Amino acid sequence: MLTVAFVLLAEVLILVPSIARFRQDFLQMRLEKAQLASLALLTTDATISPQLEKELLDNAGVYNVVLRRDAVRQLVLSSPIPQPIDETFDLRMISHAALIRDALQDFADPTNRVIRVIGNPVEQGGDLIEVAMSTAPLRAAMIDYSLRILVISAAISIVTAAILFIAVQKLMVLPIRRLVAYMAVYAEAPEDARRTIQPNTRIKEIREAEEALKSMQTQLTGNLRQKERLAQLGGAVAKISHDLRNILTSAQLFADRIGNSVDPVVARSAPKLVNSITRAVSLCETTLAFGKAEEPPPSMTRFSLRMLVDEVLEAELPEDGPVAPVLDVPAGLMIRADREQLYRVLSNLLRNARQAIEATAEPGNIEVAGGEADSEWWIRVGDTGPGLPPKAREHLFTAFQGGARKGGSGLGLAIASELVRGHGGRLDLLNSGETGTEFLIRLPKGETLGDV
Repeated sequence: MLTVAFVLLAEVLILVPSIARFRQDFLQMRLEKAQLASLALLTTDATISPQLEKELLDNAGVYNVVLRRDAVRQLVLSSPIPQPIDETFDLRMISHAALIRDALQDFADPTNRVIRVIGNPVEQGGDLIEVAMSTAPLRAAMIDYSLRILVISAAISIVTAAILFIAVQKLMVLPIRRLVAYMAVYAEAPEDARRTIQPNTRIKEIREAEEALKSMQTQLTGNLRQKERLAQLGGAVAKISHDLRNILTSAQLFADRIGNSVDPVVARSAPKLVNSITRAVSLCETTLAFGKAEEPPPSMTRFSLRMLVDEVLEAELPEDGPVAPVLDVPAGLMIRADREQLYRVLSNLLRNARQAIEATAEPGNIEVAGGEADSEWWIRVGDTGPGLPPKAREHLFTAFQGGARKGGSGLGLAIASELVRGHGGRLDLLNSGETGTEFLIRLPKGETLGDV
């Protein structure tokens, strides 16, 4: 329908000058017929009968013929004019705008007027020829011509629209429907790689859309498969943690009995063993909670950061090991956080740092510094290890993807980051290179989570 409308609109724009040209040709034809009729008198000196003169004028479609030859103006043929001449048109010198204006005027005026038309005779038959004629036949011919043009235009429009419709259906609509169909089929089972679209259209824009859809489907299918594997792995880890928690609970009971030993060495070691087993049980329970995506909210208490760091260093850095601690935490610095969760965060960071240094088979240092600002507490953990590989930095805090060492699960930093975020804070990687790696923990001082 739009094609038909546009083609008809174009034809209308063409029709106006076309009608103007038709009117000019019509008037010029009247002048030529009048000139031919006048030749019947110019070739003989005898007079013609009024009946023949009327027949010649009727055949030419005019009321009279005036011919100027050799500077002499002569009324060659004449008949009674039913009304005064209304307007004169000179076809010898007229602009295109004037032709269009006069054509529209004659086309719109339904009254029958008498006009004078002036032009040049053909074949040098004189200097000038003029006729008087009625506008009714002219207007009727213009209307008939316009109707024929409109009918032809309508036919052309319908044919053009049909061809364009078929072309659009084949080149655009069908490929788009195919694209939509592929999307619907893929949405039913996005994990099925066989449902991925295969681009084959020759239209550049639609092919680009198909290629973009294929890339998105391939990436999404891979992500779904990965998430499915991670979900299965999470289920397995949850089962192992559940069983391990039961085993550690039994070990905790035996450790409590050992604490009653009279041996002083055993008596001193037993509390540490109990604390380690307690943390292992807590870790299993937290792993179960992580598998359910339900990390418990932090239990906020005030405690000494220095004492917590000393405890983590004692557990993670053996005194006779190749890694030496460097401590820069004020003894009187008190912070407000969940002590067990912050212990897990620092334990993960220190363990990763120690393992990175031990992998180099060279001695190194781990520095733990702490302080406070107006709105937050900060803890910086740095090491002199080899730095993180680029691949580990891309997914550093993503579970099962941010492992920095061979055999690592990549879960430690993800849990640490989640625990810090649970405090309303942030765990950031400040820098990592050949000279070592440095992390920064920021904990807000607000009395409630989210306060600053």
